[in-house]
Amino acid sequence: MRRHRYAKIVATVGPATNTPEMLKALFLAGVDTFRLNFSHGVQADHARVHAAIRALEREVGRPIGILQDLQGPKIRVGTVRDGRLDLAAGERVRFVLDGAEGDKQNIPLHHPEIFAAVVPGQDLLIDDGRVRLRVVGIESAAIEAEVVTAGVISNRKGVNLPGTLLDLSPLTEKDRADLAFGLELGVDWVALSFVQTPSDVLEARGLIGDRAGIMSKIEKPQALERIDDIIRLSDAVMVARGDLGVEIPHEDVPGRQKELIRACRLAVKPVVVATQMLDSMVSAPAPTRAEASDVATAIYDGADAVMLSAESATGHYPVEAVAMMDRILRSVEGHKLYRSIVAASEPGEEETPPHAVATATATLAEAVQAKAIVAYTTSGTTAARVARKRPAVPILALTPSRETSRRLSLLWGTHSVHTDDVDSYEEMVSEAARHAREEDFAKANDMIVAAAGIPFHTVGNTNNIRLIQI
Repeated sequence: MRRHRYAKIVATVGPATNTPEMLKALFLAGVDTFRLNFSHGVQADHARVHAAIRALEREVGRPIGILQDLQGPKIRVGTVRDGRLDLAAGERVRFVLDGAEGDKQNIPLHHPEIFAAVVPGQDLLIDDGRVRLRVVGIESAAIEAEVVTAGVISNRKGVNLPGTLLDLSPLTEKDRADLAFGLELGVDWVALSFVQTPSDVLEARGLIGDRAGIMSKIEKPQALERIDDIIRLSDAVMVARGDLGVEIPHEDVPGRQKELIRACRLAVKPVVVATQMLDSMVSAPAPTRAEASDVATAIYDGADAVMLSAESATGHYPVEAVAMMDRILRSVEGHKLYRSIVAASEPGEEETPPHAVATATATLAEAVQAKAIVAYTTSGTTAARVARKRPAVPILALTPSRETSRRLSLLWGTHSVHTDDVDSYEEMVSEAARHAREEDFAKANDMIVAAAGIPFHTVGNTNNIRLIQI
């Protein structure tokens, strides 16, 4: 089952789509990787979905990626008197570390790390920024703030602190339990929420090792300050525009998105653009024109994948949303300006032999109008290096690792196949030709280009190109 597009689709599973029948419908509509959102549901629910996806994988004979998205620390106000407080601009209120059923002078905020970090002049955003307050005074267990943007504070609403570095691990006790559960299930990716510093990624790496790929969600301004180090330590990145758009000005989000995609391409790491991509399709059978343009922009920027959240988890039109995203992707990639725009945004590259070989592979494949680039890969690195060039030729990744084949379902332009490893140069050539035919990439007399590392079984050593005629 070959996708006739390069960018990939990630879809969140939820109450609207957690049955085997709906999962299959989503896959057939175009989903490449399924996201399990551990902010909702219980472990048993996610285990049933995981088992259903693996059963679907066996049925269709194609690797399917599974992304476990950890909840991360959620900063929220406590409960307030009568369930809501109406705040007027200019009014002064008081947040307290202890207490319950608070009024305007005793709003519960049970997060000591906030009281240790904030200083006068910093902002507190409540309910995704609908209410904005500015800190004017600090005590050991109280924060006085002035209302900048009027609104309502109701029970358990979220709190954002743009510009404040909190002494807070991205992994709560719940996350650690969920992570152990997910790794035992065999998830392919773990999305790490609330990443602020490179040490957050290192903390997760100590728990995960190489059992799953780490996808750092960029949703905090603090992460942007150390972004190169965070990308280097991660296996993939998600541009989580929801919380990021709350904590930085809305007008800065598009530019940051382009910067992040470019930085990930330079580092040879897959990048996913997420949040509100087709949001109106939660309740409508078609997106707005602006939403379609938003998805297209991510593809023109060179993103590896785009993601659906509520659209596929709780929406009324989940299959239609996936099908719409698939059509947008194929339309953009077929547009006459697509190649020139993607090429213009190509970052520089590391001057190393493996990168040079991957670049030459892509260039040669385009020059001879090859039907496919066959990348032999154990860890996925060879395929990623070729995909980084965004060639106008599909990549057929052959790997002896089932785990790698699933992770590659997130990588731009890559059709992964789990197969036996090769032991000789002659076997490499014959197997490349065989799989190119069997996977419907090429037929007799067509040209393909194979890239591999020799000696075989050596991870990350892309050093050989072979031009093959079927």
